[in-house]
Amino acid sequence: MTYFIDRRPNAKHKSAVNRQRFLERYRKHIKRSVEEAVNRRSITDMERGEKISIPTKDISEPVFQHGPGGARNIVAPGNKEFLEGDKIRRPSGQGGGGGAGEGGASNQGEGNDEFAFTLSREEFLEFVFDGLELPHLQRKPLKSLEEIKMVRAGLARDGVPSRISITRSMREAYARRIAMRAPIKRALKEAQEALAAEERKDPVLRNPARVVELKAEIERLEKRIDAIPFIDTYDLRYHQLAAQPQPSSQAVMFCVMDVSGSMTQNHKDIAKRFFLLLYLFLEKHYEKVELVFVRHHTAAREVNEEEFFYSRETGGTIVSSALNLVNKIIEKRYPAGQWNLYVAQASDGDNWDDDSNICRDLLVKQLMPQLQYYAYVEITPHDHQSLWHEYETVAAQFPERFAMRQIVDAGDIYPVFRELFKRRMSQER
Repeated sequence: MTYFIDRRPNAKHKSAVNRQRFLERYRKHIKRSVEEAVNRRSITDMERGEKISIPTKDISEPVFQHGPGGARNIVAPGNKEFLEGDKIRRPSGQGGGGGAGEGGASNQGEGNDEFAFTLSREEFLEFVFDGLELPHLQRKPLKSLEEIKMVRAGLARDGVPSRISITRSMREAYARRIAMRAPIKRALKEAQEALAAEERKDPVLRNPARVVELKAEIERLEKRIDAIPFIDTYDLRYHQLAAQPQPSSQAVMFCVMDVSGSMTQNHKDIAKRFFLLLYLFLEKHYEKVELVFVRHHTAAREVNEEEFFYSRETGGTIVSSALNLVNKIIEKRYPAGQWNLYVAQASDGDNWDDDSNICRDLLVKQLMPQLQYYAYVEITPHDHQSLWHEYETVAAQFPERFAMRQIVDAGDIYPVFRELFKRRMSQER
């Protein structure tokens, strides 16, 4: 068997290109390993890289080898067992001839383990959030002058050389030359005609002084024409740029987490892992997304990122307090006409008596008409309670913009997250 090995050194940056080709080629295997890694990680190491293993049989490369038949002589380097004319014994059926490419154990030959390599943080997150996006993200009217686009705004005689308009400058130069040469050419033509008429006269009647004068005039006019510059600074024209306000695709994500007494520590850990995935997703893919963190029990509070994930405050459960707070924040800081509004809520479904009806009315009448998307995850292995059933009514009225899923254990976090934020082919661009 003949092996061809390319031992040429990599050119500059070629290793990075080859790595990207490798990741693309084995995307299916890598994504499977990434999903398993996400499910087993804790919230403290969600965003680090990951060591990935791919079965050797899946990365086998084509090889060139001799075809069957024919008489041929071969030299086996390193042979210490056979002499010329000896017949090579057939390998036994006990795996003795395993050799390279076989993963089983044997008493001779070598085997190959799975191929292992490490994904960087950026590569790991790229696979985690592949194919995900914020649903129904729209272009909103101008919010501020921060998002602008520089557009051409006519021409001017002053500017920097990099913005010169060659075509317009040459057109201006050509027009100037025509305008400046026209009267001179007219006078030149008259002088040439007068000289020709004088030279056609009889030598007796010809005026030599007049001939010399006309020739001097013709020479002077020709020099004036030649002195007209091909292009002048007066001819130069420059493109002017103006700042044009652009529609803004800014968005705000409200992260609403139930921290009441009915939420066990396991429930809270699952909710935190879900929101951490959401946080990393938004941080990686969107520059113009703000996050608002809201924790609630009987009362709701807007908190910072640190307090949202690590505060130990607890109490009873009134979900409507969080929805009321979200609505007030929207009215005060994030007008629906200028922002894409999203809400992600995590709860165990437990709620105070009669408060679930209030939550439904708040969503239907106030929040959902303003929101682009509302994602609700209920973390419970038990039957759904009143809050879920009331939310089903909301989902029926807003099927495209209200989604709800159940999470039973940590293994459901990543699949549910992908379902809620998967790319929709019909989404408005």
